[in-house]
Amino acid sequence: MGAQHFGVGENKQVILALEQAGWHTSSKLRVPPGIHLIEMPSHSPELQPAERLWPLTNEPLANGTFENLDELGAVVFEQCQQLLKQKDLVRGLTNFHWWPQVET
Repeated sequence: MGAQHFGVGENKQVILALEQAGWHTSSKLRVPPGIHLIEMPSHSPELQPAERLWPLTNEPLANGTFENLDELGAVVFEQCQQLLKQKDLVRGLTNFHWWPQVET
């Protein structure tokens, strides 16, 4: 699905924040009207807190093989279910001191 499918254009604008990973950029990229790319500063995990969770979500996948995408998805789903039970761990990795505190 592309910008046209979602009605992006003059009356509906989208800002897409990208990290500066090499595979996220290309000089050949044609950005449709209405989509604006903003590159985040490098080495700024506080702007993308989920980045700090990738080691936890990827842990059961390391050196694994999967018969198909459904099997892979089931492993990722189970790991995410386990992480939902470890709120202090997730909070410790993603809650930066300058974020507003939220009661849970």
